[in-house]
Amino acid sequence: MTPEERQLLIQTHRLTEENNKLLRKMHRSAIWGRLFHFLYWAVIIGVSVGAYYYLEPYINQLSQTYNGIKSDVGTVHNTVGQVGNLLKKIGQ
Repeated sequence: MTPEERQLLIQTHRLTEENNKLLRKMHRSAIWGRLFHFLYWAVIIGVSVGAYYYLEPYINQLSQTYNGIKSDVGTVHNTVGQVGNLLKKIGQ
């Protein structure tokens, strides 16, 4: 092996080692990125589910109040209709 070939082989070996280090860093970075991305979505979903369970009683109470008001408005509407019918009968 000539000195030039040996020098070229050493340089190629050094570049190969450097590339290997860079590829390992890139792979490690990709793994950590995937892990943090998974944890990010797990936190978002967990907070959403937790908020639902925390707010569920208040939402149910609000729904019941709305349904009560709706039925009261319907009762008032029916009563007004009956009073109108009664006034029509009295006026005839």
